[in-house]
Amino acid sequence: MAMTSRERMLTALSNGRPDRLPCQVHGWMEYYLRTYLGDMDWYHAFERFGMDYAIYVSPAWQFDPEDQAKWVCDRKTDNEKRCWEEQITTPEGTLFHKGEWNEFTPWETEELVKTQRDFELWDKYCPVPVSCDMSHMFAAKERLGDNGIIRCHPCNMAGQGSPWQALCILMGTEPAIMAAMDDPDFVHHALDRILQKTLKTASLMEGVPADMIETGGGAGSDTVISPRMFKEFCLPYDKVQHKAFADLGLKIVYHLCGGVMHMLELVAQNGAHGLETMTPPSMGGNCDLREASRLVGDRLFFIGGFDQNAGFEKGTPETAKSLVRECFEATRDHAGYIIAPSDHFFFGDPENLQAFADAAKECVY
Repeated sequence: MAMTSRERMLTALSNGRPDRLPCQVHGWMEYYLRTYLGDMDWYHAFERFGMDYAIYVSPAWQFDPEDQAKWVCDRKTDNEKRCWEEQITTPEGTLFHKGEWNEFTPWETEELVKTQRDFELWDKYCPVPVSCDMSHMFAAKERLGDNGIIRCHPCNMAGQGSPWQALCILMGTEPAIMAAMDDPDFVHHALDRILQKTLKTASLMEGVPADMIETGGGAGSDTVISPRMFKEFCLPYDKVQHKAFADLGLKIVYHLCGGVMHMLELVAQNGAHGLETMTPPSMGGNCDLREASRLVGDRLFFIGGFDQNAGFEKGTPETAKSLVRECFEATRDHAGYIIAPSDHFFFGDPENLQAFADAAKECVY
């Protein structure tokens, strides 16, 4: 019996077998929507291709004005050069960072935290939300109906889903790794302080109308850090925050957009229900989807695994269909699975996306 998209995806998130292979994309990039799809929104893009919807929407966080008055941001933007710089003034000193952007994505060129004192200023004065508004999330859920699921993110003041990833955003990945080797006590202190802020905001999310929350981050991938570092600097903090999110009734997907094969057992211990993006070697990761499914597919669902360069950007409809079938066959016996590109994509004939969605419908359990 045919399932709705929502039933299909929730079945996969419970590590079950739906009527057929669910499919989504890992978010629609504005560049792709504008260039290839006539500037349509996410809902219409999913509808156009007949995919299962994964709508990303998180609470709108609200702050105490007294806290905001101690964290004064002065940002200067040069639209012609596509760059910005920002000075943040606190009662005890200033912080500075800057970045650039192009037509595809933004990035930072100078991180906010350069010294331990910088971190202490951030920790003491960066405002932590005191409440949140979820009305827009309820509106999204109503619009979505049975067409798919709502995904959300933690309120991590540094910008992404887990303490280690957040620290790497604040400091830069290489400086964070060096600090972990040279001064692990400071890094543990910093990770705990980030965790405590995340837990405080999680306590504000009671009744959140989302199905899943995304934690982790590429800085925890085994193409970035070792399993030993993951076990020391990721695992204990993820366990605590994952319990808080699970207590809210959320499924948790752990995001490692890089190497995963040496972290599989550790992710299976951290309280997450699933793992993404299952990036294959051709995309710079190391995921062997069949082997990962055999090893931990009884404990984790998977999202991702599809090579968007070969299937969307440089492929043909026939290539896309073949890759979908390979991913399905690799996971069908062990893991709940939602096929998706292993990361964002910016190019690709829409016919290839249509072939991707059509092929998923032919993969019947």
